[in-house]
Amino acid sequence: MIAKEEVLDLLKSTESYRVERTTSTGNMDKFCEAICAFANDMPASRKNGYLIIGAKDDGSIAGMKVDDALLKKIAGIRSDGNILPLPTMSVERFSYPEGDLLVAEVRPSDLPPVRYRGRVFIRIGPRRDIATEAEERILAERRCSFMATFDATPCLSAKLMDLDVDYIKTNHLPMAFDEETLANDKRDIKEQLASIHLFDRENDCPTYAGIILFGKNPKYFLLGDYVQFVRFAGKDKGGDILNERQFAGPLYKMLPTLESFVRDGIITQRPIPETLFRERTVWNYPEGAIRELLMNACMHRDYQSNMPIRLYQFDDYIEVMNAGGLYGEARPENFPSINDYRNPLVAEAMRVMKYVNKFNRGVTRVQEMLKDNGNPPAEFDVNTITAFRVKVHSTNESDLSKGTSQGTSQGTSQADKTIEERIIEFCKEPRSLAEIAAYCGFQNKRKFRERYLNPLIGTRIQMTIPDKPTSRFQKYVFLYRE
Repeated sequence: MIAKEEVLDLLKSTESYRVERTTSTGNMDKFCEAICAFANDMPASRKNGYLIIGAKDDGSIAGMKVDDALLKKIAGIRSDGNILPLPTMSVERFSYPEGDLLVAEVRPSDLPPVRYRGRVFIRIGPRRDIATEAEERILAERRCSFMATFDATPCLSAKLMDLDVDYIKTNHLPMAFDEETLANDKRDIKEQLASIHLFDRENDCPTYAGIILFGKNPKYFLLGDYVQFVRFAGKDKGGDILNERQFAGPLYKMLPTLESFVRDGIITQRPIPETLFRERTVWNYPEGAIRELLMNACMHRDYQSNMPIRLYQFDDYIEVMNAGGLYGEARPENFPSINDYRNPLVAEAMRVMKYVNKFNRGVTRVQEMLKDNGNPPAEFDVNTITAFRVKVHSTNESDLSKGTSQGTSQGTSQADKTIEERIIEFCKEPRSLAEIAAYCGFQNKRKFRERYLNPLIGTRIQMTIPDKPTSRFQKYVFLYRE
């Protein structure tokens, strides 16, 4: 609220777009119109407006007495429903030797246009008037610019020292921009961070995106910013807790730790017989699917909530749950075809760091990887307003006969076919020996050729010299022959 000495300074100045003086105590329409106009802040000054009751036009104090009834009447303007959206204002009484003043301080609205009984009032210099259609459109456009997502808002209690600036300089900025751009950028680090929305110039502090991605201790500012892992015995939360861990810290540190933990602490593999002399490896969960779900949880969660991301493991399924349901254009009836971003700055930074691609195909990829590994489809609970939950069931013995094995540690998989069948299918286009061996999961090309490829040459596979050799091909290429 304005100080008592500052009120006297306002009285000495001429009436302007920020100040309106009056001696009336009963003209409620006049008061409401003034408050509405101050809230709309047509000049876009972002400065508070002041309605001063008890002062004459020349700035002198009228000598009136402000009682509690008048205070309650003016304060009630805020929430009587005639001014929408509700204005942010405070009301105070100041006593001077010449008399009392009632001052209503009105903050510019972040959601203009503000209307009083359906009409938009604005200040044009010292004059109050009704906005034209063009002026209403300007205010409506301003509303869109003010409606920043949570990750773009300033973390007012944080400072630049709360960010890992060295990592941002040496790792993140080179990933986000080319060398020439960085070499020509002579701005200080605050300006560089502000250009990618990690720092707020006006408030001289990091944004929440900066804290979430690169903060030294994000949990200090966001109490729910961590991942909680619990391993339960049995098939529900009533079982004993076998293991519990918390993963906290900025995303650039936490995400690699989560990847390693999923690979080493959750994913298990075992061989099962495929033929009399051959075995194949099966996984309880495809690593890529669990990784995708956790990346999406970190990207789309509601960071304003104190609820952590929950990664719960039971005997035969995994549950991932994060705060915040479907957001924006995404709704239960169009999920997963339509997506939207609750944290667009976090999502873009994760894309730059190569954790996500923002192609809106994550759910489809998860279902495909689960199918290839022999798991049932993931179950997505999208009807809860405040949370998003997905359940992934592990492979079981009845599924193994229909499942297939993972081809790489990143969670990709190949069809349940013999190596000879894979070679024939892959060589429907000209392929080099290195390509075929890599596709079939072999590193030793010589042994692979002797054991698997040579028996097929001349009968099913044709070995030729390419007409236009490129770096992709070696001396010979192999092509399937009908």
